[in-house]
Amino acid sequence: MSTVTNKVTIKGTKDGLVFYMDDTCSFDDLVADLREKIEHSHQQILTGPLVRVSIKLGNRYCSAEQQEQLTDIIRQKGNLVIHTIDADVITKEEAFAERLKTSFKIQTHTVRSGQVLEFDGDVLLLGDVNPGGTVKSTGSIYVIGNLRGIAHAGTNGDHEVIIAAASMQPTQLRIAEVISRPGEEWAEVTGATEFAYLQEGKMLVAKMNYLSRVRPDLGEKKR
Repeated sequence: MSTVTNKVTIKGTKDGLVFYMDDTCSFDDLVADLREKIEHSHQQILTGPLVRVSIKLGNRYCSAEQQEQLTDIIRQKGNLVIHTIDADVITKEEAFAERLKTSFKIQTHTVRSGQVLEFDGDVLLLGDVNPGGTVKSTGSIYVIGNLRGIAHAGTNGDHEVIIAAASMQPTQLRIAEVISRPGEEWAEVTGATEFAYLQEGKMLVAKMNYLSRVRPDLGEKKR
């Protein structure tokens, strides 16, 4: 059983109905066509006992609000029950989570004096970097502990990375080729989580709540 239209294709399967949404038209046109079918046509296949509905969005990205709008229209028919909503595209959050799986390195030990740890991609260190210890990475460096040694982020020349620490007391910070030492960007221990970043070739240090302003796309950067 199938009904083909320009915007919405409804197919019957052994598991219920599948609504295939055109992913090339505007969302408004899609909504209008779906509403037309639900309210004025296709009554023969949209009536009867409870039917499970799967929505296929194809390559169309729909926000949570847009998905709710589509499901509200379909639910006008009391016998239609939304089962799944599938798309061939992923959200920004899903893309970030996938990136974390592949490029985010998590370490759970203290970097002691004389130790040098090197990474490709972002690194999250659950521990301290003691004086004389060094952490290097092509990506950003996040230290959930005391950063009292050396941290070098963006070793491949990336100026957009950051160095963050729960307690920022480094011997030296370096982002790409820019080097900073204590006393240049901070004068005292604040006790707050801070991060270092580059702006116009100069290293600056700010509290963590400022991060979204200076690096709003940090988690979505492609490496």
